[in-house]
Amino acid sequence: METIVILGSTGSIGCNALQVIKLHQDKYKVFALTANGNVDLLTEQCSEFEPQFAFALNREANQQLKKNLLALNSKTIVLDDENSLDWLASHKETNTVISAIVGAAGLKPTMAAANSGKKILLANKETLVMAGELFVKAVKQSNATLIPIDSEHNAILQVLPQSKKLNYKSNGIRKILLTASGGPFRTSTKEELKHVTPKEALRHPNWIMGKKITIDSATMMNKGLEVIEACWLFDIPASDIEVVIHPQSIIHSLVEYVDGSTLAQLGNPDMRTPIAYALSHPERIESGVLGLDLIKTKRLDFEAPDLDKFPCLGLAYKALHIGNNAPTILNAANEVAVEAFLNESITFNQIAELIEFCMDAVEPQILDSIETVLEVDSKTRHLALSWIDCHNLTS
Repeated sequence: METIVILGSTGSIGCNALQVIKLHQDKYKVFALTANGNVDLLTEQCSEFEPQFAFALNREANQQLKKNLLALNSKTIVLDDENSLDWLASHKETNTVISAIVGAAGLKPTMAAANSGKKILLANKETLVMAGELFVKAVKQSNATLIPIDSEHNAILQVLPQSKKLNYKSNGIRKILLTASGGPFRTSTKEELKHVTPKEALRHPNWIMGKKITIDSATMMNKGLEVIEACWLFDIPASDIEVVIHPQSIIHSLVEYVDGSTLAQLGNPDMRTPIAYALSHPERIESGVLGLDLIKTKRLDFEAPDLDKFPCLGLAYKALHIGNNAPTILNAANEVAVEAFLNESITFNQIAELIEFCMDAVEPQILDSIETVLEVDSKTRHLALSWIDCHNLTS
């Protein structure tokens, strides 16, 4: 029986993971659930899955969670220490940690899981973007198991040779092709993007996701972050990762081998598929997802990304080329920019402008510890907020 901690249980990944777990309660037991502030949903999840512990990062939400569970006579213990996420992720009774917290907030608890040798099902791509070298080193030193949940990286995992997972150099791989839907503005002109509203940007054509990742998909920054993530996961240089626009989101990624073979993983766009594979790896279990109907699908289209229209993807490649703290700066600036766009403090096109400004303004620095990573993250966020304030004053 695997005991599981879900960091971010009320988000899209967390909810889908619980749906899969519900199908296999003889194999998996929920040990702890954590969220940010969606206390009503977290209460429902605790009531249904009866975890030993629960925690909401938002203090007011956490207090309400205590009241809610007390009223239900729940045996779930609500933690209230600021280090609760790290404690749960490294708990001795935990086998598996699903890291589904959005953004930089997932870095410390995911590192705690790595340092404790856990099986980590990683959806928090920011951990690898911000601190890839440190995180991979921690995974190796503690003999932890790292399995990606992102549909693209999970697809790559599925088509790599079974005996040499997460290894590029000795597998005869020529390149990796990461597919991208192109988001809601794939066919929009550059001029039209000047007037995009948050409401329009949140209408993803294929996937139901949280606000932050949906905006990242609209700017194609999400694919840029996934390129960085792939470099660390599969020990592959950025020059051997190609992004391909595939609007149907049926092929989730491909691997091209030196003999000319290209292997792809196909499936309906449903996150329960990669979650089920990650949970049961290297075996397979029922996910609740219907099989792919190729006749109904009819066609699969592909095109190259337009880096002029979607500069965020190019900025991610630039950050990889610069190295050191550049990806950390990229991620921090992007998180601030996305929040500002959602609050209508900046325009859609200014997201990339703000990120590029921060990448040029923050000095290069070697990341030798998590503390250094967090310092760079904080410095970048303050700079980004100053940029926003300045542009609001002059607009």
